[in-house]
Amino acid sequence: MIRLEIVGGGRMGEALLGGLLASGWAAPAEVAVVERLAERREQLGGLFPGVAVLAEPVAAEGAVIAVKPNDVADTCRTLAGVGVQRVLSIAAGVTTAALTEALGEGIAVVRSMPNTPSLVRTGASAIAAGASATTADLDWAASILEEVGIVVRVEEHDLDIVTGLSGSGPAYVFLLVENLILAGVAGGLSHEMAEVLATQTLLGAATLLHSSDEDAAALREAVTSPGGTTAAGLRVLAEAGVPAAIVDAVLAAAERSRELGRA
Repeated sequence: MIRLEIVGGGRMGEALLGGLLASGWAAPAEVAVVERLAERREQLGGLFPGVAVLAEPVAAEGAVIAVKPNDVADTCRTLAGVGVQRVLSIAAGVTTAALTEALGEGIAVVRSMPNTPSLVRTGASAIAAGASATTADLDWAASILEEVGIVVRVEEHDLDIVTGLSGSGPAYVFLLVENLILAGVAGGLSHEMAEVLATQTLLGAATLLHSSDEDAAALREAVTSPGGTTAAGLRVLAEAGVPAAIVDAVLAAAERSRELGRA
């Protein structure tokens, strides 16, 4: 029997599959990916030789649901019909209660919110257990997602704020970089030069923060000399309400996640 099938061959499904194979979590013959679109199945077959690329789910020890939220219920019913006993869902906004309702009782459910840096194996994922999931089920889910980044364990009600923070967070960072580039161009740099500098600045700052014993506030203070250039820039951001707007953005995304879960 197949050890794991990933239902949904989009970018996140591809990232998970690539991570699992690259790390040795599973051999190609032990995993399958289910994708409805024939053209995409052909692409996936070329990317992952030896992996079964299927149009419909089959019997497997466990499954990852990586389809659009509107397709989750039908996917769950199909998985239950072929006898899958353990499911990890990365579908945004779909609660474990909704998953269990579609799957039926007796199938362990773990819900997760990964983010797009998982595509380059630097993701941040949170997992939460459904009513029938055990610690072993959480360990299983974590072992999958750890191949594409870090994993934290939370209560399900915290997944909404996780969505607003780390799930949507890359978009906020990309917006910052977009505008750093625009500022560089406005100041006379070529777009190419501004992009190189802004991207490396982001990479360097994130690497420094990740490797430092100091927190973000301390590192910000260390680069901010009184009356200096950084202080001038930070004053403009504060006057424009940017710090508060970041908090509001995260909370707005979290609230939208709650709304999707109630829909």
